Amino acid sequence: MLSMRKQAVILALVTCCYSFLNETALLQAEDWPQFRGPNCSGVSTAKNALPAKFSDQENVIWSEKLGDGIGCPVVAAGRVFTSGMVGKDKVALYAFDAATGKKMWERVWKTGELLEIHKTNSFAATTPAADDERVYFYFSTLGMLAVDAETGADIWQKKLPVPYFVFKWGAGMSPTLYKDLVLFCQDDDLAPAFYAFDKATGKIVWKDDRSDQAVNYSHPVICETDKGDEIIVAGTGKLIGYDPKTGKRLWSARTLLRNIKTTPVSRDGIIYVALQSGGIANQWLASIDRWETGNSDGKVTKDEIQAFVGKVKVPEAFYKKTFDRGDLNKDGALEGKELDIAFLPPGNEAGAKFGEEPAQQFILAVKGGGRGDVTKSHLLWKHPTKHTDHIVSPLVTADRMFLVKGGGISTCYEVGKGKKLWGPKRIQNESEYFASPIFGDGKIYVAGENGKIVVLEDGPEQKILAKNDMGDSILGTPAIADGRMFVRTRSKLICVSEK
Repeated sequence: MLSMRKQAVILALVTCCYSFLNETALLQAEDWPQFRGPNCSGVSTAKNALPAKFSDQENVIWSEKLGDGIGCPVVAAGRVFTSGMVGKDKVALYAFDAATGKKMWERVWKTGELLEIHKTNSFAATTPAADDERVYFYFSTLGMLAVDAETGADIWQKKLPVPYFVFKWGAGMSPTLYKDLVLFCQDDDLAPAFYAFDKATGKIVWKDDRSDQAVNYSHPVICETDKGDEIIVAGTGKLIGYDPKTGKRLWSARTLLRNIKTTPVSRDGIIYVALQSGGIANQWLASIDRWETGNSDGKVTKDEIQAFVGKVKVPEAFYKKTFDRGDLNKDGALEGKELDIAFLPPGNEAGAKFGEEPAQQFILAVKGGGRGDVTKSHLLWKHPTKHTDHIVSPLVTADRMFLVKGGGISTCYEVGKGKKLWGPKRIQNESEYFASPIFGDGKIYVAGENGKIVVLEDGPEQKILAKNDMGDSILGTPAIADGRMFVRTRSKLICVSEK
């Protein structure tokens, strides 16, 4: 028989090996760590098989009921995280075992008083970001939080200015990750800024004042160039490239419109953008002057803005920043070009001005690595189109850019020069779209607000493989990891896979 000493040594070795294998499995697990996964691209490069046919009952590995939310699920080190409202003034962050659905922990925070938001939105609208150590979560009244990924315990919290949106779109921006940084861009109506936090401590490493921006909802992406990595953020009128170490603006391309809600895709040193935006004057006249609170006289007054906003008083700082700047004749009303001057930053007209068509649409490609104004030198191509969406981000796979817009209409372009390959074509699901398309296992998954997910073959022609009913509205983009797809409906988190 083995001596007690030898038995102890063998047991220790076995335990060590098991622990090592377990940790290696976690490290090798495919991560989808932030909004739209790796670099916000929506692309899974893993070879695992993914189902074409599924539902809220078929090919379901596990399912959990959650509070209302439209943020996306994220996956890191075998754990899946998402958020939801659990009361009028409480928000929860959930952690589940990605394979089994076992709840690992749930954190709940009181939010305090919340401003009114659009009925389509949810107060739990942001997507967490995660690595194998921490989960990073933003909420409008709480700021940026970091908790332990394994236990949910507090690590750090950084208070930020509570964002303000006159049009009641509400907070929707989410943190993204780059090396040791947590990146967060919040272009609101009062204090637009881009922050880089230290992952471990929450310390602000750098901050860029984006007062030259109007309201945008576009996430930072990383562009790899011969000169090093750059952080790219789309905004009012222009695409901006940042130095990751200092936050200094390296270059800008004046190629965009009034505002942007889509997130670009960066691949092989090139940034691809699809956007739709209306002129600011038209937005304000339609939303304020011609709304039930206005008088349809072609002018916007402070009284009309306050009536539109409702009971909560519009901050005086907003008027000083915008209205007072545009009211050139000081008659207490904005009309015509005064609206552009008021609600667009000085020197940044951003296209779609007063008197122009109410909406413009473009697809474009810009090469990274420039310095200064690269509008002419680094714009590879830019094409007007009628087939972009104002919320749904583009998907770039192989040499193709795939787009889907409200109503369930798809188009596809080759990325070399932006030449159209197909479309417009219907994908057999007439719905509004808020989730962006994702790719895995040679398939494109497109989730509609009506709860149906259309699966297409990724190829030079449109080929529909299936249409799957998840039984509940979907606004958050699904996640893919390790042969599983995680779908966040407004009330559930559903994991589907080939059984």
